[in-house]
Amino acid sequence: MQTIKVLLASRPKILSEVLRTMVERQPDMEVEGEVLDPIDLLFVVRAMPVDVVIVTPLEANQEPKICSHLLADHPHLKIVTVSAKGNAACLYQSGGDKKRLDEASWQSILGAIRESINQNHKGKKSWSK
Repeated sequence: MQTIKVLLASRPKILSEVLRTMVERQPDMEVEGEVLDPIDLLFVVRAMPVDVVIVTPLEANQEPKICSHLLADHPHLKIVTVSAKGNAACLYQSGGDKKRLDEASWQSILGAIRESINQNHKGKKSWSK
């Protein structure tokens, strides 16, 4: 079983702690680190091989500008955005693909991560805009 490597870039701190606990409880996932500054995030992703970055956008349902930069430089990367209130989530991957999750539950978020990683390994696109 492949371990999915996750980098957290989420605020507020309570949301980050919830996300960390959620990921750490999964036998196939591990938290590689946590970054708070968006500029640092660009450097850390370049230096640290991760599969997924979980970020908190400034506004719910709005793509953080850093997504396009990260995906342009790291096309294998999956980016999950979770609103600061924890009530909305999306998954982004290269090619402009975005999947809005029907609910921002931990089951929905983890399922979307696994599906996108597994389909990536099979060489298939799982979904599009």
